[in-house]
Amino acid sequence: MSHIKPLKLSAFALLVLAGCSATLQAQVSTSKEFIKAPLTVVKKAPVSENELKRWSHLDLIKDSIPGMSVDKAYAELLQGKKGQKVIVGIVDSGVDIEHEDLQGMIWTNTKEIPGNGIDDDKNGFIDDVHGWNFLGNAVHENLEMTRIVKKGDDGSAQYKEALAQYTEKYEKALKDKEQVDMLLGFHNTIQKELNKTTYKIEDLSTITSANPDVLKSKRVMTQIFTNAGPTFDPEADFGEYKEQVYDQLNYNLNKDYDGRKIVGDNPEDIKNKYYGNNIVFGPDKEKALHGTHVAGIVAQVRGNNLGGDGVAANVEILTVRAVPDGDEYDKDIALAIRYAVDNGAKIINGSFGKSFSPHKNWVYDAIKYAAKKDVLIVHAAGNDGYNIDENKNINYPNDSQDNIKEFADNVITIGAINKEYGETVVAPFSNFGKINVDVFAPGEEIYATVPNNKYKYLQGTSMAAPNAAGVAALIRSYYPKLKASQVKHILMDSGVALPSKIILGENPNPDEKPVAVSSVESSKTAKMVNAYNALLMAEKMSKK
Repeated sequence: MSHIKPLKLSAFALLVLAGCSATLQAQVSTSKEFIKAPLTVVKKAPVSENELKRWSHLDLIKDSIPGMSVDKAYAELLQGKKGQKVIVGIVDSGVDIEHEDLQGMIWTNTKEIPGNGIDDDKNGFIDDVHGWNFLGNAVHENLEMTRIVKKGDDGSAQYKEALAQYTEKYEKALKDKEQVDMLLGFHNTIQKELNKTTYKIEDLSTITSANPDVLKSKRVMTQIFTNAGPTFDPEADFGEYKEQVYDQLNYNLNKDYDGRKIVGDNPEDIKNKYYGNNIVFGPDKEKALHGTHVAGIVAQVRGNNLGGDGVAANVEILTVRAVPDGDEYDKDIALAIRYAVDNGAKIINGSFGKSFSPHKNWVYDAIKYAAKKDVLIVHAAGNDGYNIDENKNINYPNDSQDNIKEFADNVITIGAINKEYGETVVAPFSNFGKINVDVFAPGEEIYATVPNNKYKYLQGTSMAAPNAAGVAALIRSYYPKLKASQVKHILMDSGVALPSKIILGENPNPDEKPVAVSSVESSKTAKMVNAYNALLMAEKMSKK
């Protein structure tokens, strides 16, 4: 399932956002030197709208925002240098390759003649000019636990665990439906009172009605606006929340729903490889929102005054559609990785994951295949706020058959941070784990492309992974002799240190202050990806 963190509007109604800390502790880089000394940095000012749109590119010292120092890298390290093109495979829900801010950044298969209905390059995929769509016309899917439960009790531990998680998730979805319906009621009351569809927090102060329903709605909506921040749009965000909740009940957890039938293949047969079509954004371009956003984080055109800026300027996006609204099939992911590798991708971004993986060995074999071909796989850690070192919280796909020892060194798993450096810098939704999460990257309120020439803020480890993938693409562009495993360790080793004490996971008790723990509990490195430091380290390693 795509790792976008859904809007927790129920939490918005209960929590007050913490204020910015007055000082920041940071590991820093000065001009062309990699320095590990701590430094106190005073928060200069509230984040401006322009900064918010590209905060992940800013610098902790210069801008007092824990971005990846991408602008600093371009200005001080890459000026006058010429890199080579790098193909980045986006295995996701599809990409709007016609988007205005991705023009010139889309991979084209020069061995294929467009639209002639012939498999010119004889790879088994007809007219795969810009990639491949393994889902065909399918959009919605069950969760993997739903699929396991549907098959019936086979006496296995997997079935028992799937049934337990399914039951818990279904009950929660029913409660979420009650919650979203209630919030929509408050919202609709305000809309009627103001006689407008969209409104802002300032509009609420103009309401003078003595009607108790109106007053309650005003009070709740004021609290939500206050907690959600300046980008909150009740009409759009409530609509997304409703869609997410209703999709869970109608598709993801609905045992009577069969989303695979329309594809026409046998998902239990890995040898049945040639299915789907070449429409890489799928049957409904709007449903390619997740993949289009991910692609934009890596590659939206820099400096063109449209939307945001991509991390890497010298890339081509190869789209492989394999992630539905629901859990991806192991078969699709395995074949998608192999397709991207075979068509020249040097980096594959995987902003997806799930709790069960019945055919995980198919994916493991694909990962090993990518390793042999020197391809780096950047994977999102997941959005449950869990310690994924614990076996009950495993996030597939992974690179460890026992959840401890890696079988390949070409997979890097990315957690998410937000724009405020301090003990709350790790996004509360981000999974963590000192064995199975490698490093963190910006993943909260990330502004990037969405279908039909639009732009949007989204959050999740889905957004953190492509930020890291973009930095990996910079390294592979300017230092192409470095191997995938070397790039992985550069991203890890060159990062900026997290604060010594941080808060991990969602706070289960909003009335109590969460407990900060040592940052070494967060990941292998307790660091955040930094493009400037990474390029300095790549330069040094390339000379060895």
